[in-house]
Amino acid sequence: MCNLDTEGTKFGCGHYVTTRKVNKRDCRDRYCTHSSRHTQPCDCSHCERYLGPDCSETITHTTTDLCKNCVGYYGTGAHPWR
Repeated sequence: MCNLDTEGTKFGCGHYVTTRKVNKRDCRDRYCTHSSRHTQPCDCSHCERYLGPDCSETITHTTTDLCKNCVGYYGTGAHPWR
């Protein structure tokens, strides 16, 4: 499973949001669709189609604001839970 090295923003809610993909780390597996060893074109349903977790997350900006996903739950104007 291939992985990425990314740069991103760390929000006050604790979430890290990727702003730039710096590098892809190739797993060299012929069953991973993102690998350079994977045959093209491929119609196999059993090949790995997703990237693994980021190898490195470089924080380029830190803010106390909430990320856009958390604003709807915890921000001003959020609907209270019943």
